[in-house]
Amino acid sequence: MSAVTGRVRAAQHAVARISVAPLLVRVAIFVIVFAGFALAFPAEVLSGRTILFLTVAALLPAFGPRRIWATFTALVTVGGWLLATDGYGRPVALWRLLAIAALLYLGHTLCALAALLPYDAVVDTELISRWLVRSAAVLLGAAVLGVLLLQAAGTGGEAGHQWVTVLGLLVAVATAALLGWLLRRR
Repeated sequence: MSAVTGRVRAAQHAVARISVAPLLVRVAIFVIVFAGFALAFPAEVLSGRTILFLTVAALLPAFGPRRIWATFTALVTVGGWLLATDGYGRPVALWRLLAIAALLYLGHTLCALAALLPYDAVVDTELISRWLVRSAAVLLGAAVLGVLLLQAAGTGGEAGHQWVTVLGLLVAVATAALLGWLLRRR
């Protein structure tokens, strides 16, 4: 019983010491992940229990950015997009695809920032603004390069292949597994 009381007191002490910048980064993680869910999933699915599940899932990386929750929510977002395109016949639109990719990247990079910031850290706003400007530059470069490559290949518009999406997802998961294995091997 004393162990439980000790944990409750430690949690109360941590909540009392939380500072504004790490809290705002975690709120931004929740908002961005939830926006990715809302954009990826079909509107017919976003009601009732599903919206509750997605809200809880969006909260997980905000509370545990060092854990597997960022990857979990990215996979849920990709699954929602696959459900919308295959299950509900929503056409693949370039703007939606770029927006989902941008939200996935922003959620990931903010989880990386939140993992570095303790709850009680005093952070200069310049650090966060430089982090976000760097992320925006990466997003802009990737979007411009992606659109240019699609136009050069002539595969833009309605021509889309679902197997390419699934193959890309498998490559991403295999890369993450390989990196995890390499880190444990150290």
